[in-house]
This record gives sequence, structure tokens and C-alpha cells, in this order.
Amino acid sequence: MKLQQLKFLLAVAQSDLNITAAAERLFTSQPGISKQIRLLEEELGVRIFERSGRQLSSITPAGKAIIGRVEKVLDDVDAIRDAARQFSSPDNGSLSIATTHTQARYVLPPVIKAFRSLYPGVQLQMHQGNPVQISEMAASGAVDFAIATEATADFGNLVMMPCYYWNRAIITPCGHPLQKMKSLTLESLAEYPIVTYVFGFTGRAQLDREFKKRGLAPQMVLTATDADVIKTYVKLGLGVGIVARMAFDEEIDTTLCALDASNLFPHSITRLGFRPSLFLYNYHYEFIRLFARHLTRETVDAAVAATSEQERDLLFKDLKLTEL
Repeated sequence: MKLQQLKFLLAVAQSDLNITAAAERLFTSQPGISKQIRLLEEELGVRIFERSGRQLSSITPAGKAIIGRVEKVLDDVDAIRDAARQFSSPDNGSLSIATTHTQARYVLPPVIKAFRSLYPGVQLQMHQGNPVQISEMAASGAVDFAIATEATADFGNLVMMPCYYWNRAIITPCGHPLQKMKSLTLESLAEYPIVTYVFGFTGRAQLDREFKKRGLAPQMVLTATDADVIKTYVKLGLGVGIVARMAFDEEIDTTLCALDASNLFPHSITRLGFRPSLFLYNYHYEFIRLFARHLTRETVDAAVAATSEQERDLLFKDLKLTEL
């Protein structure tokens, strides 16, 4: 049994049994892959794939069991290489992050700047998407870290850690009637057209729930994934904006005024997640610490070692999160 054969086997399984696609993925020849898989089947004494002529048609029960083990073996091989690189080149490598516009634009810049000063040899990659896409990228291994507020809990194979909590601000042109109210209410807010995030972004689900609890159905005249877009249309007079409080900057947004909405909506928690099998270099731990200072190396290791979400929740129960 050769490592190359295991790589071929997994590539075929991940390419919907298309040997040509697997060969292109591995920069090798289709006949070479077919030959090595047959040799592996002969050595193991079982069929891994069912065939229809020259085409692979399905994976046998034995094949499913074998491929599951192969995935773990290849993960271990990668971990061995990672462990060696930790000593041979500890300050070089790559760090890939998937996150939303809000995190990339308003939260991560000082973190990235501090990280770059500590690890100039680490190549950084940032991908933006919606929370589901972000979680899928981390779960598949396409990126190291996922940073988002919503949807990440749906991916049980990720180690999810709370980083900070935040609430919202109501933004309007300065002089708007809402700015003159002594006590802002959901009812008064619902009287105006609203510009806010699309569903699935930046705590939008919580916002909708609070209106629904009060029997309110505000007019959502425009929704966007980007707080800067929301602020642009508020400036144009399209409606009242509801954004993450961190997205409002008095020095930049000089033509807008903000009202604290923490009494109207429950706070949201932003989390960082990664696969339990991810080998964490020193620079991974440092990035996490820069992003959320309560997540020490010991805390992160304990989260990885936890055997259930309940155990992980208990670990984070008494942590004091920063508010942004």
C-alpha cells in the first residue's frame, strides 16, 4: 500500500468518481490513477468501486469504510508535515480567513496590522462571503478560520469560540425626528422605512424576531450585505438604517447621527471557528489572541480537546467577552 494510491483513491471519491477530473486535480494521468486503484483493490482483496464498463458507477460498502480511514490517514500525514514545519520554519507559512464585510472592514484591520508586525513572513488570505459560505469554507479546509455571527452553529464539525458581543445602532440624517425622542421604541422605529442587512447577515435574524414579538411588520425598503451601502442609502433619505454599532464612525459618517439600540435588541456574539484537525502553529494562536484576548493558547487547546458542544459551552461559560 502506497501513500500515492491513497491520494488517488481520495481524489476520485471527491471528484464524483470522475477519474479524468481526479487526474486533472492531481496533475497526473487517468490511466495511472486507474492502474493504482486496481492494484490497491488487489492488495486489499476487496472492490472499492463498482464499475459499469470502464466507468466507476458507485462506491462499495467496503470502499466507504476504507475511504473514511484514508481521509484520517492523509490528515495525519499533513499533521506530521505541519509538526515538522513548526520547528523548521516557525515564523513562515500562510493563514487564510473567511469572514463577512463587517468583520473585514470594521474589526479586523487593527488585528491584521498587529499580526503582520509580529509575523511578516506569514502570507495572509482573506475571503468574504455570507455566514453559511464562510462556515462551509472552514469545514471543508478551504480556509483556516471562519469568523461570523450567524450560521456557524450549524456546522457541528467546527470548534466554535465566542470572541466578542455587540449590538446595533439606528442611523439617520442628523435632525431626523427619531433623534429628538427621549426614549426610542420599536414602535416608533417601525413607523419609518428601514434600510438594513439581508437575512443571514450580521444578526438580522434577531432583529426580525424582536419586531415580530411586538406584532410589528416594518417596511424594509432596502437590504444589503454591506454597512457602507446601508449608510449610503440612509444619506439619500431612503429610510432609517439599522447597522452593527461598530460600523458607525462619528469622524467619518459626519452627515449621519446614531442612536444606541441596545435597549431594543438582544446582543449578538461573533465567533471564530476552525476544524478540530487543523494543526495550529504559533502564529494561529497569536492571531486568535489578537482577535479575542480571552482566548489564550490553553483555552483554545481545551476547546479542541472538548468532546461535545456542551463541554465547550461550559468552558466558555465564565469568560468575560469584550463589547464592540
